[in-house]
Amino acid sequence: MREKEGLTKLGSQNTRYSMDYDPSVLESFSNKHPDNDYFVKFNCPEFTSLCPITGQPDFATITISYVPDQKLVESKSLKLYLFSFRNHGDFHEDVINIIMKDLIKLMEPKYIEVWGRFLPRGGLSIDPYCNYGKPGTRWEKVAWDRLSGHDMLPEIVDNR
Repeated sequence: MREKEGLTKLGSQNTRYSMDYDPSVLESFSNKHPDNDYFVKFNCPEFTSLCPITGQPDFATITISYVPDQKLVESKSLKLYLFSFRNHGDFHEDVINIIMKDLIKLMEPKYIEVWGRFLPRGGLSIDPYCNYGKPGTRWEKVAWDRLSGHDMLPEIVDNR
């Protein structure tokens, strides 16, 4: 099945960790249940990237939730992709939007949202959120509704 789907990362004993942003490591496989609407959720509590100005590390928990259409992202390739941000310098808001856009390009999901909860640096934490609903579908409205009501009851921030 792995070969049939074109998956090269899953089960490989020769994993290469890219030290620079690399969307080419992302792989997808066929959704066996495209007629069902369901969420797939990933939590990455050890995400790191670099500040584009100072070069200092930024740490975050990245949450990715999506409703697949024909394809799903393969989890090991997603881990390698997120790891590739380790030496990538970009603002928090850019990182979150880049992740979402790369996953849209890979899977063309019905719906996707990406939320980054960055640890404070300089006394300020930044928590960017973005989402997308496939145009012309009911998911387009879901995206607007979730975005417009996002974080209306913010968490209690306790320096994480």
